[in-house]
Parts: sequence; C-alpha cells; structure tokens
Amino acid sequence: MIDAISSTLKVDVPEGASFLTISREFDAPPEAVFRAMTDPELIPQWWGPARYATEVTELTARTGGSWRFVQRGDDGEFGFRGVFHEVVPAERIIQTFEFEPMPGHVILETLTFEDLGGRTRISGSSAFQTVEDRDGMVAAGMEGGLAEGYDRLDALLANQG
Repeated sequence: MIDAISSTLKVDVPEGASFLTISREFDAPPEAVFRAMTDPELIPQWWGPARYATEVTELTARTGGSWRFVQRGDDGEFGFRGVFHEVVPAERIIQTFEFEPMPGHVILETLTFEDLGGRTRISGSSAFQTVEDRDGMVAAGMEGGLAEGYDRLDALLANQG
C-alpha cells in the first residue's frame, strides 16, 4: 500500500487495487462543506489548482443530476464531467468523474461527510475501471491537485465562518 499525506489530506493507494481512498478534515460543519462542494458560485473559488480558472458550465447537484466544469490555464482548457447517482445533503455524494480528454475512463466516486462537532471529516473512495487507470491518475498528479483544491476550500470555509 502506498500512503501519501499532503497538508491534512490522506490518500491511500492500495497495491494492485483499482481504487483509492482519501480523507481530510475541515474546520466547518458538514452543511457548510457540502454547500461549498455543490454551490456553482463557490466551486470556482476552490476547485483544483489555483493556476487554473474554473468555470461551472453545468451543475444539478441532486440524485439523477449532472455536472461539468472547465478549467483554463496557460497550458490549455480541460473539461471534467459526471452524473450524480446519489446526493444526500451534508451526508453523501455518489457521482461519476470523467476527464473529457480521456473519454471512457469513468471513475465512480463516493464522498461521505462525518460531523465531528463543528468540524467535518470527508472520506472518499474512487473506483477506477482498471489498476492502470488508477495508476495513471495518480501519476498525473491527482494527489497534488486535490490537496491544493482542498487547502483552497479550507481557506474559503474559514472566510465564510
């Protein structure tokens, strides 16, 4: 098992498995964390690395809804999209994630929100179609981008509190 920690983000990448897990705590209640993760006005303020401008082009954060974000930076424009399989406010989001330049490599993500008495622990799992898909995502810098985005989310939550 490979174990990486960046800031307060914990990423577990089990050897030979086609999934990975993440966890991170935020100094805000689950309702605030959930809102920041599902509000099209807030998402561009934290989603992904700061070197990219993020535009929410579609977001219906409910069971059966869909989403699409576009990031723009010096190295180009990149689209991401998915569908929501289940949305339970401040408790759980189950969705797909697809990087548009690599169509067909769809990831199933589950994110849970645990109330720690004014703080929130999010725990997530990402199920890839193959070990190679998972390893490719890790090699592409997924952990660094996620860590930076979550650090930005933490700052956004602190400014809203």
